[in-house]
Amino acid sequence: MSSPGASLFVTFCSRVARFLHGTLEETADTGVNMRRKTLDLLLIWLGGLLTLMLLVAGSGLLYGSNFTSASVKTQLSQQKVYFDNTAALNAEGPTVSAYLDQYAGKQLLTGTEAQAYANHFIQVHLDAIDSGKTYAQASTACDLAPTVTCNAQDQLLFEGSTTRGLLLNAYAFGTIATIAMYAAFASFALALFMLVLTLLGLRHYRKADPADVI
Repeated sequence: MSSPGASLFVTFCSRVARFLHGTLEETADTGVNMRRKTLDLLLIWLGGLLTLMLLVAGSGLLYGSNFTSASVKTQLSQQKVYFDNTAALNAEGPTVSAYLDQYAGKQLLTGTEAQAYANHFIQVHLDAIDSGKTYAQASTACDLAPTVTCNAQDQLLFEGSTTRGLLLNAYAFGTIATIAMYAAFASFALALFMLVLTLLGLRHYRKADPADVI
């Protein structure tokens, strides 16, 4: 024989189940149905819009990449900087030749070449001027005890550091141009992918039964 407590528990669970079942049935009955063709049409428009946006973004990135690359090349070419020949580079020692032999005799025209020249040619000579001191360090020491030698060293360090900084700026912009180019290719690839999905959606839209609902 069941206890009164157990009977009450069973009755409560039954009422809760009936309540929840009724609520779910009511929600299903009053839900809003959408036609399949309507959903397909919305997805087609969305896919077309995303395709267009990706094409515009890719075109902008590609233009920016080409413009930046051309600007870097033009500005560097106007400076008419050339790498030394192989014999001269080897005479500088392995700290120079190991990095610059591949550019021997060439004109400096790209950001990568600018970085190599700045870090493995100019910087090597700057380090040899005043025991590796920077222009700021050498200038401070020279102000405390000025001599003809330290003034000349300061001038060389200033000019060399400035030139190195400008070349590294060219390298930075060249790197940005490269990143923008790859980003443009990625945008075009995604645009092609979205175009394929949109066309597939259009085909499904044409075949879908107007009476189908979801």
